[in-house]
Amino acid sequence: MRERLGIVLVGGFGGLFLAADAGYAQRGPLVADRPDFTEAAETVGPGVIQVEFGYTLAYDELRGDRDGGDRDGGDGTVWTHFFGEPLLRVGVAHGLELRFAASPVSQRTRTDDLRVDDSGTEDLDLGIKLVLARQVGRRPAIAVIPQMTLPTGSEAFSRNRLSPGVNLIYAWDLTEEVSLAGSTQVNRAVTARGEGYAEWAQSLVTGLVVGARTGVYAEWYAFFHAAPQGTRTEHYANGGFTWSVADDIQWDIRLGAGLNEAATDFFAGTGFALRIP
Repeated sequence: MRERLGIVLVGGFGGLFLAADAGYAQRGPLVADRPDFTEAAETVGPGVIQVEFGYTLAYDELRGDRDGGDRDGGDGTVWTHFFGEPLLRVGVAHGLELRFAASPVSQRTRTDDLRVDDSGTEDLDLGIKLVLARQVGRRPAIAVIPQMTLPTGSEAFSRNRLSPGVNLIYAWDLTEEVSLAGSTQVNRAVTARGEGYAEWAQSLVTGLVVGARTGVYAEWYAFFHAAPQGTRTEHYANGGFTWSVADDIQWDIRLGAGLNEAATDFFAGTGFALRIP
């Protein structure tokens, strides 16, 4: 979870909060991939640069060898700070954008007789978002993100190998105020012992427009680890809101919690998206 929060929790649902204000819609609403897990099924547009950034605090209580052998036994706590969470999105053409992300991380692990402090950066995450279809009737808008992480991060947070993956996104505007979206993805992951395996993720999120510039969302997502030690699953719920400070600036707040023992217990964050036409 510590690796994914810095990468995948940069993912957002702001693109489904469509504003009705005519002046705000001159260039179309800002489409952000934060603050939630599910990416938007839209790109930023040709010639547009969008920078998304924020901060997340995560807390996890260690309860022995609960992670199927991927974590050493022992009780304790883990506090993790993700600083910046930068995601750079560059519009290349209609329906096509390049994506770059890497987050600084600080982590403190306490057990009964040990305290370990780690800090550094996560691996560089590269991706291409491609819009495959727009919504037509009941058929959703569909986008796909081929992605990979490069082993550029600090020792404590790097997977130490290239890790490819793919993310399929689908979204519906049910009404002018209500939207529904989900994503299915699989990525190559690595255990603490350096063993590679497939990590699947599934999400479902609903958004509601509140006024011309504000949206709220509620989301469920899960990770399914086909690890060598055996499959384990993490379930999460989170929610939050976005507010368009200006036509090209969006502010967000989110709050989430793990729903089962294998999941990280709690996380909260805030951030911004800045569009540069």
